Amino acid sequence: MVETLLIIGVIASIFVGFNIGGSSTGITWGPSVGAGIVKKTTAAAVMTVFVFLGGITVGQNVMDTLSGEIITTELTLSAGVAVLFFIGLGILVANVFGVPVPTSMTTVGAIAGLGLATGTLNYETIAEIVIWWIVTPVIGFWVGGVIGRYIYPWVNRRVDIKKSDGPLLTLNRDGGVPSPKLGPNTTVQELGTTVVVLIIGCYMAFSAGASNVPNAAAPLVGQAGLEVTNAVILATVAIGLGGFTIARRTMDSVGGELSDIPLLAALFVMVTASTITTILSWMGIPISLVMGTVMTIVGIGWGRATRPITVREAVTRDSDITDKRIELGAIVTEEEEDEDAPAIGEPETEAVLHGSDLFNPRAIIKYVSMWVIGPSMSTLLAYGFFTVLPGVA
Repeated sequence: MVETLLIIGVIASIFVGFNIGGSSTGITWGPSVGAGIVKKTTAAAVMTVFVFLGGITVGQNVMDTLSGEIITTELTLSAGVAVLFFIGLGILVANVFGVPVPTSMTTVGAIAGLGLATGTLNYETIAEIVIWWIVTPVIGFWVGGVIGRYIYPWVNRRVDIKKSDGPLLTLNRDGGVPSPKLGPNTTVQELGTTVVVLIIGCYMAFSAGASNVPNAAAPLVGQAGLEVTNAVILATVAIGLGGFTIARRTMDSVGGELSDIPLLAALFVMVTASTITTILSWMGIPISLVMGTVMTIVGIGWGRATRPITVREAVTRDSDITDKRIELGAIVTEEEEDEDAPAIGEPETEAVLHGSDLFNPRAIIKYVSMWVIGPSMSTLLAYGFFTVLPGVA
């Protein structure tokens, strides 16, 4: 009986990890694949390696929180299987609505529902987690705002990320030992920017592993039956499988918000969201990488769009809007080569003023709604389940 239940749990864990791999690989590597810098198979392989590194290191802090701190007792095998079921259900609902699932939040909700039903919920821990869920979007937005207002325009006119025709590097066989050299059309700047893009992608994959591996692994750790290392390997394999299969389509379309902005802006988003997620994971806080990503996108767009007015004008609303228009599409339009961005408080160029919209407000509302609906639904369902069947816990 125990062996059968564990097999069911492993299958459920693989299902959760597989879907996580499909969404997180697309978010992590979609911009780089779209720019022709990385091939899909390479992206999936690198993703798998760094997901494991993130899960086995920083991710263990999150795993401790999920498996032993949200409730005052360890998860049993039967309870862990039930929790994985509710996580999978949350993924299914999010897929129906067409938004990236807030897996970490859904996981916390399911475990919290168990704790409420059995009277074992650690209210102090859950309060700390929820507070960070509220603070994280605010941090992402304002960090993005500072980048979009003061940093992005300066970097944008100095860095040009392009992929030239032909291989990036070739082998020089003139000497006794072959050595790498620049490809026929490769510039030193292209080589440098490509290396930076790859490093940032690996960093985001590490962050995704730190936050997402515990979601697929923690319910089966400890009393539930699996050692931490085995659980991390299981989750990594499942995430990697999703990366090599369903993520191929995700990398083509990567969720709208990232695909509609320049690669340079996407890199700023990736670094910001990954840093926020990694720090919170190190603190043991289960957090969604999507949360930081979406709000950083909004923040960069807002910061870039508000450059025509000063901070004083923004606060006092003392601005002549007739000649200082604010458009949320500013980030998608780049300055021409050697063209300086207007100073803070100066009107933007016509090209920037008439850029297409950076984000659809309805889409943002849908994302934020899922951050509320996902954990709420998993909490209520888990609470009802474990109230009716307390023996499962």
